[in-house]
Amino acid sequence: MTSTLRRIIDCFSDCSGCKTCKGNARQDMLNMNQDTNCAPMLTQGVRLHIQDRYVVMDNGIVQVSLSKPGGIVTGIRYNGIDNLLEVRNKETNRGYWDLHWNEIGGKGIFDVIQGTSYRVIVENEEQVEISFTRTWNHSLEGKYIPLNIDKRFIMLRGSSGFYSYAIYEHFREWPGFELGETRITFKLRKDKFQYMAVADNRQRYMPFPDDRSNGRGIPLAYPEAVLLVNPLDQRLTGEVDDKYQYSCENKDLRVHGWICFDPPVGFWQITPSDEFRSGGPLKQNLSSHVGPTTLAMFLSSHYAGKYMVPQFEAGEPWKKVFGPIFMYFNSAAYGNDPLFLWEDAKIKMMVEVQSWPYSFPASEDFPKSEQRGNANGRILIQDRYISNDCVIASGAYVGLAPPGDAGSWQMESKNYQFWTQANENGFFSIRNIRPGDYNLYAWVPGFIGDYRHEAVITIISGCNIEMGDVIYEPPRDGPTLWEIGIPDRSAAEFYVPDPDPKYINRLFVNHTDRFRQYGLWERYTELYPEGDLVYKIGVSDYRKDWFFAQVVRKIGDNAYQGTTWKIKFELDNVDRNGIYKLRVALASATLAELQVRVNDPNSNRPLFTTGLIGRDNAIARLGIHGIYKLYNVDIPGTRFVKGENTIFLKQPRCNSPFQGFMYDYIRLEGPPTPC
Repeated sequence: MTSTLRRIIDCFSDCSGCKTCKGNARQDMLNMNQDTNCAPMLTQGVRLHIQDRYVVMDNGIVQVSLSKPGGIVTGIRYNGIDNLLEVRNKETNRGYWDLHWNEIGGKGIFDVIQGTSYRVIVENEEQVEISFTRTWNHSLEGKYIPLNIDKRFIMLRGSSGFYSYAIYEHFREWPGFELGETRITFKLRKDKFQYMAVADNRQRYMPFPDDRSNGRGIPLAYPEAVLLVNPLDQRLTGEVDDKYQYSCENKDLRVHGWICFDPPVGFWQITPSDEFRSGGPLKQNLSSHVGPTTLAMFLSSHYAGKYMVPQFEAGEPWKKVFGPIFMYFNSAAYGNDPLFLWEDAKIKMMVEVQSWPYSFPASEDFPKSEQRGNANGRILIQDRYISNDCVIASGAYVGLAPPGDAGSWQMESKNYQFWTQANENGFFSIRNIRPGDYNLYAWVPGFIGDYRHEAVITIISGCNIEMGDVIYEPPRDGPTLWEIGIPDRSAAEFYVPDPDPKYINRLFVNHTDRFRQYGLWERYTELYPEGDLVYKIGVSDYRKDWFFAQVVRKIGDNAYQGTTWKIKFELDNVDRNGIYKLRVALASATLAELQVRVNDPNSNRPLFTTGLIGRDNAIARLGIHGIYKLYNVDIPGTRFVKGENTIFLKQPRCNSPFQGFMYDYIRLEGPPTPC
């Protein structure tokens, strides 16, 4: 990677004249993207060819064919390849918007969204924008989701790709429904695209879709996971393929796609903003996977469960714009390293991010930059057990989301969210916010809990709100007696075992994301065949001695038992009149229950129980976190003794191998001390 490219990557996220790039990163991105050989700079204007059954957008670089009036992408011609999409598939199974929905209380329905009418919105040499709409009426009740859907496609002069966005609208007088998922799907030619890139350290040659079929692959504990026993590429024999191994957090899911080596061509999906995605910056979504398939996910329940599924009641009006996203295609000359196409795609992604919000979408439902507002401030931490003065909350995640309780942004899926990270001095600037009412939310790596500013913040066009110093007081009653882990909403710092050699993905060997290996939940039984985990404060090391997930123990075929972990620690003195506080931050929970007992594992009633919680399914989905939850447990001093004490963490639910928790952080605080 060139030094210029590295400097750009380091500086692109906030190019406002930093010392590193002196404000030139944005221009360097534009220059490098124009200088590359990846996209020929032609001067042909955009042309629109309207045929009986198709409409074709053509700017001399790329030609995109869509069905009329359905609005299905049937063909993408680029760099001498007649169609980048899988020509063996039916035309309706190549490039499409889809959704999964149900009537309230009804069964789920998968729907590839077909337009019923078509019109040209913009047509000139600089830009073409076309619309494919499907309108709803009561005669369609039970057949189609009660939404008006307007799918838009845009092509610009000189652009090596095209944009797509959609407007979903529900009217007050229409029946209610639930929307489980919506996305854009592209299915590429398997004879061309076999190398996938999701991140710098997550890219590889992928199996063919045929490798997942009977005779070549063996299904494992769930359909998405397949053991390759006779793949077309024999080098992949013995590996596991699972699309969830390539999931990403929203904040990192900016560009992903595929590379064809003959000719060298890249197919990339670029999402320049998270504002229209559900669940905030840490929400995990699918990216690209075997097919070859590339997804632009807007709303899903993955790693969150049914709580993420928005429910719209009869009488509830709603409108939302998903996108635009950009489909980018690049190429290289024979003899050049095709993997540079990934580097170029990242540069193009940065250009798109810096161009947000786009100025060219024609819909009035997509506000331009001058119609939006900004909010600025500084976030500080106040915790007298750390410092008498406020501490700078460097790296804090700060966002505006619809009004709700602290942390409610994690499950918010109907409207828009706008997030940023505070700099090393705690200053934050949230830009290009859609007009509306919001709460300011935050969470700070290194500290537990969620912040919510009490006042509702109203954004209007052109506003620039100065919030001044925002003070977050994280949950704290007394001094820390001991702690386990790092409060970062992830279990990644804990012990993640090597996978069973029978179930390996070689990409994740010695990888920072080693938790993405299949079957790690089964390793707990192998490591603890009879007794459960025991952690001794001052002796044990959470990086080696705290298993990343408290899962069930397998005791037979489809037979499991709950587990009880022990934390042993010494107290030199006990305040029998005081109240101690146990803070348990969970990174994930799946149909599990946390019971807390102190010094008596056999007491009939636990001191504390969460009851049944969680549907994240992060254990099966090979994640390292799901939905964050914080529990605060009061422990009377009379429960402790001078000398050795034990806290028992029991998870009794055991109907499935995937039930359990991932812990984020645990802390025991002593009784409050005088100021």
